[in-house]
Amino acid sequence: MLIGGELVEAASGRRFDNVNPATEEVLGEVADADAQDMRRAIEAARNAFDNSDWSTNGELRKRCLLQLHEAIASEREELRAELVAEVGCPLSTTYGAQLDIPTGEHMLWFADVIDTFAWERELPLGTAFGSRSWRSVTKEPVGVVGAIVPWNFPIEVTLSKILPALAMGNALILKPAPDTPWNATRLGRLVAENTDVPAGIFNVVPSSDHAVGEELVIDRRVDMISFTGSTATGRRIMERAAPGIKRLFLELGGKSAHVVLDDADFASVIPMAAAGACYHGGQVCALNSRLLVPRDRYEEAVELAALGMRAVPYGDPNDMNMIQGPQISSKQRDRVLGYIEQGVKEGARLVVGGGRPADHPKGWYVEPTLFADVTPSMTIAQEEIFGPVLTVIPFEDDADAVRIANATEYGLAGAVTSASQERARAVARGIRTGTISINGGMFYGPDAPFGGYKASGVGRMNGLEGLGEYLETKMLAGPSPET
Repeated sequence: MLIGGELVEAASGRRFDNVNPATEEVLGEVADADAQDMRRAIEAARNAFDNSDWSTNGELRKRCLLQLHEAIASEREELRAELVAEVGCPLSTTYGAQLDIPTGEHMLWFADVIDTFAWERELPLGTAFGSRSWRSVTKEPVGVVGAIVPWNFPIEVTLSKILPALAMGNALILKPAPDTPWNATRLGRLVAENTDVPAGIFNVVPSSDHAVGEELVIDRRVDMISFTGSTATGRRIMERAAPGIKRLFLELGGKSAHVVLDDADFASVIPMAAAGACYHGGQVCALNSRLLVPRDRYEEAVELAALGMRAVPYGDPNDMNMIQGPQISSKQRDRVLGYIEQGVKEGARLVVGGGRPADHPKGWYVEPTLFADVTPSMTIAQEEIFGPVLTVIPFEDDADAVRIANATEYGLAGAVTSASQERARAVARGIRTGTISINGGMFYGPDAPFGGYKASGVGRMNGLEGLGEYLETKMLAGPSPET
């Protein structure tokens, strides 16, 4: 662990296993923190924020982020192999959002924004209550941030939290997911050995116990929680943080819909949409897991989706040809299989897949799975499965497509495809989600705010909006020199 600038073991001396989900073999061990260790990290972060110049020294912060960028680059290939091993993500994904993009241009954007960010702005002369006052709006860091990250894109999500938090002048405690701890402990070592980050400003506390992260939520010394994960856990964090009126950023679940309008090129769009639902085993919060198609072209769409689903290459994540690896754990695999069973029980038609692949006896794999004859109220159309499962749902017209797309508690992402960009934009404007892809457009980037409506979360990460999550606003005023 990294606590107070020192690489340390858990106070108890305990360790826990890090397991490869593709082979079910133990990769090695990692320090297993308890509540006492987390409280030590909180104390270190509080002390570092309150008693160093980190919050006001933008030059130091920029230098440290650039140092970390160089340090990660020096061990990128080791980190790549480590991610494939502990996450089970296909090797191909690491050349994109899983590793190369967030550790490349994203890091540089956050380092550069320290110099260009509008830390202060002047307001016009105030004349309230008969006085004349100068007025200034300033931005200051929130303070101590507790960052709790998931296992599906651990480096990408971790950096999307620590980069803005540190760039804006905060101290931070990182709690990685128990399933994928090594990428976080590597980051901790790189910070300790290769940067000038003051001791205690950045801490890494792995634990096999999810409850250890709750110490961050209830401790009054922590000013903010930045959490990415399930909506159920997000709700619990809101409840537990309420007594302290703690600042929250929550990026939660999704049940995103891809609306394919009747004028689209079905043959090129739908097979790819079906295959895309299996990317990284469907373990992507913004993945389009519902395919909405016109009723009068429904069977055609199902056949094309089946072609795409049957062509999905899945298996050994070390193989560059794969787009789908295993689920992260046996628990997650069984959860996905339970949803598939529920879909059949509720009357959906299983078209492709639906079980554990016979040719992968080792590893927590689920077959690419396609359901047809799905109604919007079915469990598999309402709840986030987080597996390689796609449901195909018919709609009557554009308005009905929007209604169905909005008929879940989620609102994270989505897509609309049409021969007419104007028509696609009209449909997209009606869908209540934080991001929408129109005709294959990609929103992703360090400058692009990402987050959801409704039960998909609170706040945004990345972009100027994401920076604002880690800042407080202070209003200053004083007598005008003209008075």
